Amino acid sequence: MKLGAAGGCWLLLTLTSAVLMRTRAVPAPSPLSAHPDARDCDVAQFKTLAPRELQAFRKARDAFESLLLKDLECPSPLFPRPWDLRQLQVWERPVALQAELALTLRVLGTMANSTLGDVLDQPLHTLGHIQSQLQACALAQPTAGPRPQGRHRHRLSHWLQRLQQAPEKESPACLQASVTFNLLRLLVRDLKCVASGHLCV
Repeated sequence: MKLGAAGGCWLLLTLTSAVLMRTRAVPAPSPLSAHPDARDCDVAQFKTLAPRELQAFRKARDAFESLLLKDLECPSPLFPRPWDLRQLQVWERPVALQAELALTLRVLGTMANSTLGDVLDQPLHTLGHIQSQLQACALAQPTAGPRPQGRHRHRLSHWLQRLQQAPEKESPACLQASVTFNLLRLLVRDLKCVASGHLCV
């Protein structure tokens, strides 16, 4: 499936790696050449997830919500309402989604060592599979296409920086809450948008 121009995506993936690896706070998306076989690309399968997979994420969210302190106060949401991948160009969206996935996997992986371990097994497996498919599809992109425009590039850079700085600016509890409550939006909106390519408008 074609998600955009490899030239533009390579530029933005390089930016992602540079920003996210600066403090090693969030795992950067793997370099394009790291995936063994681009023929494995099949992001279109994620336009709709199986009901049992979505239920596993809902169960994880509900389990975490039951453990939250009632007086938990967070300064601002990590994923605010304007966070909408449709604001990015088509080939920029996988870059943002990979960064979002990297932070999510890191935070959930830490939480898996707690009492939530059992309920997080399936979500972590699903998210890891999605991440590998995104890397495969990055390899399958064509070599020609439009370069990023200033406005769009600035927005993507701002989002990547926001994700990179989150572990430093947010308390562990607020970071866990932000990531957990963003799970369904990541799956139902962001992932579906990337899987739909140019049809996501």
